[in-house]
Amino acid sequence: MVGDLWSSLRTTTQARIGLGRAGDALPTRRVLEFQAAHAAARDAVHEPLDVDVLAPAVAAVGLGEPLRVTSRATSRAEYLRRPDLGRQPADLAGLAWGGAGVGAGGEAQVGIVLADGLSPRALVDHGPGLLAAIVAALRAALGDDCTIAPPVIATQARVALADHVGEALGVETLLVVIGERPGLSVADSLGIYLTHHPRPGRSDAERNCVSNVHPPDGLSYERAAAVVAGLVRGARELGASGVRLKDSSLAPELAAD
Repeated sequence: MVGDLWSSLRTTTQARIGLGRAGDALPTRRVLEFQAAHAAARDAVHEPLDVDVLAPAVAAVGLGEPLRVTSRATSRAEYLRRPDLGRQPADLAGLAWGGAGVGAGGEAQVGIVLADGLSPRALVDHGPGLLAAIVAALRAALGDDCTIAPPVIATQARVALADHVGEALGVETLLVVIGERPGLSVADSLGIYLTHHPRPGRSDAERNCVSNVHPPDGLSYERAAAVVAGLVRGARELGASGVRLKDSSLAPELAAD
């Protein structure tokens, strides 16, 4: 009876519940499941991003060929040891895109950086699909008033690296799609960080975050994109992002209830 209860509850969560026991220890099956999840998380952190594989899928979204930047961290090992290097660009020369095809003024309102972060695997698995959903949501919410710069792929990157990218591109609002720290239940989750008027020195209090994007078990591309589009619109109206900017995407649904 107890086993049947746990089996039913286990289908509703990725948490490890009702593991059982064998004497004073866990059953062998549960120990092996834990070890497999731990190995997947370690692999996700250490495996480098293959930009040549990701770039064609990003280009297929229709924003142009992705630009490329890297941080001052020269390897995954150094990236993990030195978070400070991951926040600093090695060279921004690759961002010389000239504003072609973006607007009459040659500038874009929104920039999107796809960063490997702590899970390059997550960016490969979900990056192109999430990017397409974000572009569609932005255009639906903002219409012709929304111009988007060519996407940027950043390697060995922390979130703050994109502040340099946003300043170099001259965009009003910057979105960073980045691989989140893997856990023992999810190794391929993405987060999205929004910074209005990006520039080096912005603090985390000046950003908004949408996390846990990894369908089918996490947030869907469409739902995450809807929240992001609402935040971009709110940031433009408020003139700021971060703690002053709140997600109001559920307001119509709550009012209807």
